[in-house]
Amino acid sequence: MNVNTTTEQSSPVEALPDIMMRVVSELHDVAYLIERIEPQLLELGGENLLNSSESMKVLQGIDLAVQKARGIAEFIDTITGEISNEWMVDVATALSLVKLTEMQRALGGGGMRHGHSQPLNKAAGDFDFF
Repeated sequence: MNVNTTTEQSSPVEALPDIMMRVVSELHDVAYLIERIEPQLLELGGENLLNSSESMKVLQGIDLAVQKARGIAEFIDTITGEISNEWMVDVATALSLVKLTEMQRALGGGGMRHGHSQPLNKAAGDFDFF
């Protein structure tokens, strides 16, 4: 997947296992962010939310989305152990298709990050323009 375009990185050609592990990290972030929705819905909807079959389907869908994101992350994590560090990939084109700047940085390996890509301490009402 060699392409002549470049990203903010000095070298967009990287070992495939490193790239895959960044994808794993982003999937865990997605699962965490989705998981945080459920308690908020319960707080907003109160007891009545649990009595509605439609609401229960939504809550079950949230749980399923979390399980799927984590399952995909674990699958990729496991198969990444079998990929040779000699397999190099140019990620420039793929990164140019990612629209969220923070995710683009995280997937592009612009320095190691710890924790979640989405700030969790934003005040209520804060939003990003895009």
